[in-house]
Amino acid sequence: MEADTAPGVVVTDKAIRRVAKILTNEPAGTALRIGVSGGGCSGFQYTFDLVQDREADDIVIARDGATVLIDPMSLEYLSGSEIDFVDDLIGQSFQIRNPNATSSCGCGTSFSLF
Repeated sequence: MEADTAPGVVVTDKAIRRVAKILTNEPAGTALRIGVSGGGCSGFQYTFDLVQDREADDIVIARDGATVLIDPMSLEYLSGSEIDFVDDLIGQSFQIRNPNATSSCGCGTSFSLF
């Protein structure tokens, strides 16, 4: 499925601009894969990987020179989330505001659903 949004997931303009900037230094066809895997200090963790491979069932968010991929399993955990890019005094990072998370770690890369 290719679109500029994923069902139930919002990628902010700031995040799209940052992904596009990152991809300018990568080979053609590279995308940012955002996923959820088991682990981290809170039970689940967000993953961010630059990839060349796409799966047939990937959700593809493509706009303004940026391509973001989300696999269907991760989409279940990310439903309702906003993916943003933050540049503040602490540093630069992609941040996910996930309404499904009941708790998260201090660094913001892992979360719990229970």
